[in-house]
Amino acid sequence: MPDSEEAATGDERLKAALWYSLGKTVDSIAIDSNINAAPTFIGGLTEMVAAKIAQASTDMEAFAKHAGRSTVNSKDVILLARHNEALQEILQDKAETVRKRDKSAAR
Repeated sequence: MPDSEEAATGDERLKAALWYSLGKTVDSIAIDSNINAAPTFIGGLTEMVAAKIAQASTDMEAFAKHAGRSTVNSKDVILLARHNEALQEILQDKAETVRKRDKSAAR
C-alpha cells in the first residue's frame, strides 16, 4: 500500500476515533441537559475539531522549526495557547511541574 493510502487510512481511523469520543461526550451532555444532538451535529463537530487539531499541529511544527528544532516541545504548546491566558497559565504550571519531576528523577 503506498504511503498516501496508508496516511489516508490512518487519518480516517483517527477521525473515526474522534467521532466516537466526541459522540460519547455530546451524548453525555445531551442526556444531562435533556436535549437531543443529531448525528449531523456530531459529524460537523468532528470535522471542525479535526481541522482545529490539524491547524494546531501545523502551527506547533512551525514554532519548533522557527526555534531550530525538529521536535515539538512544551514551549510550542504553550506558545499555541498564547491567546488564552488561563490555558497558557495552566500549561506553564504543568510544564514546570514536569520539569521539576524530571530534574529530581535524574538525580
